[in-house]
Amino acid sequence: MKALGHWRLVGAPAPGRAERLGRLVGLRVLRIPGVPRVLVVAGSTDRLRDLLARPVSVLPTSGAMVVLAYWRAPRRGWSGGIGALEHLCRHRVALPRRGRGVAVVTVRLARPVQLREVLRAALAALAPSRPLPAPAGPDVTSQATLPAYLGSAGTVLLGELAGRPEIRAHDVLLRAPLGTGASSGPSGHAVGWSSSRHGNEFSSRHGNEPSDPSGYAVGWSTGRHGIGPPGAAPVVLVDGLRVNPRGRRPDCHHPDAPRVRLDFVPAGRRPAGSYPLAGPGLTAPVLAALRRTGVVDCPEVPDAEPVAVAALLVQLATTGAVLRVPALPPRVAALIAPELRAVLAAPLPESGTLALEARSVRQRRAALRGHATGFALPRLASTVFPGLGPVPSVSAVLPTRRPERLPAAVRMLLGQTYPELEIVLCLHGVELPEPVRAALAGSGRPYEIVRVPAGASFGTALGVATGRARGTLVSKFDDDDSYGAEHVWDLVLARHYSGATLVGKGSEFVHLENRGVTLRRPSGTAESDCVVVAGGTMLIARGDLEAVGGWRPVPRSVDFGLLDRVRRDGGGIYRTHPLGYVYHRRGTGHTWDPGEEYFLDDAVAYWPGLPAEVLDGGDPTPGGRPDIPGCNLRCGRRW
Repeated sequence: MKALGHWRLVGAPAPGRAERLGRLVGLRVLRIPGVPRVLVVAGSTDRLRDLLARPVSVLPTSGAMVVLAYWRAPRRGWSGGIGALEHLCRHRVALPRRGRGVAVVTVRLARPVQLREVLRAALAALAPSRPLPAPAGPDVTSQATLPAYLGSAGTVLLGELAGRPEIRAHDVLLRAPLGTGASSGPSGHAVGWSSSRHGNEFSSRHGNEPSDPSGYAVGWSTGRHGIGPPGAAPVVLVDGLRVNPRGRRPDCHHPDAPRVRLDFVPAGRRPAGSYPLAGPGLTAPVLAALRRTGVVDCPEVPDAEPVAVAALLVQLATTGAVLRVPALPPRVAALIAPELRAVLAAPLPESGTLALEARSVRQRRAALRGHATGFALPRLASTVFPGLGPVPSVSAVLPTRRPERLPAAVRMLLGQTYPELEIVLCLHGVELPEPVRAALAGSGRPYEIVRVPAGASFGTALGVATGRARGTLVSKFDDDDSYGAEHVWDLVLARHYSGATLVGKGSEFVHLENRGVTLRRPSGTAESDCVVVAGGTMLIARGDLEAVGGWRPVPRSVDFGLLDRVRRDGGGIYRTHPLGYVYHRRGTGHTWDPGEEYFLDDAVAYWPGLPAEVLDGGDPTPGGRPDIPGCNLRCGRRW
């Protein structure tokens, strides 16, 4: 096949009102001659993040005015401050009065810094994001190159490495290879990995070799879309903070959702609406279109430029838009994580919006696990630093007063696929059944048994159990709800790409045990900032939980108490997709009981039993029933 130059999405949906404004404003960086400050004008937060992958972001500046034409507050009453910024003299954050509109961040500096440092500080006020917590981790520095996958993480250097005799200057150093080289992929095919072909914009005046060979632990060659560890195949990476399913529309999985086609254009041509293959990949306008797209057809995936093509497919998969890829060339397939390859190779569901939604979730999950910088880089670094874990540890805290519920609840916890999971059982005035003790002892997972007197409040019991937890992240489980095997992974992934203080799922799927049916009901918008998530799905860093005061020592509504504390402390709350969690309603035993009619009134779909797609996002059970849309109270009274 001829050399490739560009790609485009054909048939993309028309932009909404906010996106039309964003396209009108675009992204501009203006420098007035003779003035050491810049003016940055962006149509949206996504466009501001795009700037971090552009060469202009590494230029020095003594100040900047960042104007966001359309900004929306993460929640009502938001008042964020800028992030840390060296040499800051003064700053001003001006937010729109009603929580949406034009936002302006102005900074003045005593000494110049890279524009990307100013952008990182401004984004803390406009779109705050906390990195995944870790007890230890390597420093990542990129020298004389600007990888698109690095985002706001890591440091970008244009000159020599600075020596620091008291400490190693850098743990992982990313460098553009000299000239044009090639690495051999796992299938034996040569994979191009050069600064000229894959968009490395910089060349150091002092060459690509460090001035102090002992100043870093490991050096990896880098391209625009990934790294090439010595003696290994290139690894395609994606910035999960910039490219992710955030903002995906809930109607994207309906039969009438827009469907687009991915076309690759030979070099020398540039049709309207196309993007360079050597660029950063998906930019803000494309992300906005994909949030409204159901399926992306990829009828012909070329064999040329395999790294850039694989990176584009991975980014598309990460957004949640379902990819239909009839065939992958071997050189491209070799660069895609096996889990994601398996998802892309499976045929699309023939019917049912739930089945298509489950496919979307499996796809984005596989793309993020295999290629997101926040997971792939630590995984690679763990081969150099064996003591560092590639994922943060999670403690699943399960409080209970009902020992009869424990066998099923513990079985679901032991079935979680997350590798670093500790189980903390909080026995609230009850004893541990012997079969449950035996199951925990033989599971191979770390666990902790915490006993709390029956007279202690629910919040106190949770506080005691959390105090015994050893995980970096803490997630609360309820003993009477159902959880899919990937539930913990879903929460950790959402914590990574949302950067929120607390993440969880909504109670969209409700199982009425007396009727033997599962309902779907509106419960807020998935993949968005929110103020409430289901209490049995909350995940928060232990440090953040303790910083806001922990659990309130109250007998009920402890979940709302924590959510309120997070909000009052200025933290963000994010709701990811609802699959993998089912809220159960039984005849008795609920502290809050509005009656079954409350759940039936606004049900939009129902299924007999508990569909496999709801719990684990897995393939539909052979012979299973398809969706039954549009159910309401009249349907419910026939049950």
